[in-house]
Amino acid sequence: MPSPGFLEIARSEELEEGKGRPFHLEGHAIALVRHEGSVYALEDRCPHANAPIALGPVENGCIACPWHYAEFDLKTGSVLSGPACESISAYPVEEEDGRIFVSLTPLPREGT
Repeated sequence: MPSPGFLEIARSEELEEGKGRPFHLEGHAIALVRHEGSVYALEDRCPHANAPIALGPVENGCIACPWHYAEFDLKTGSVLSGPACESISAYPVEEEDGRIFVSLTPLPREGT
């Protein structure tokens, strides 16, 4: 049973290792990414040009914007390289019994 406040967003088999996929949950665009066995949830919008983050390449613990290759940390949403200048929201994730759950309360940003 998921923690209170977590909502089902996807089935585990919908995610492929090393790739992102876009989802919508209660009006939020969410990029789910499976990397090294863990699932991460990020805001699915690059702050530089509104590109869909879920469609970008995933490697070394980050995902890159598919348009201009700004990189974001999968765990925190922190911007690691430009042209984006601001981070994106990262959300808590739980995976249980073949189902993926997300809390829409963003994780705290580094330095806050």
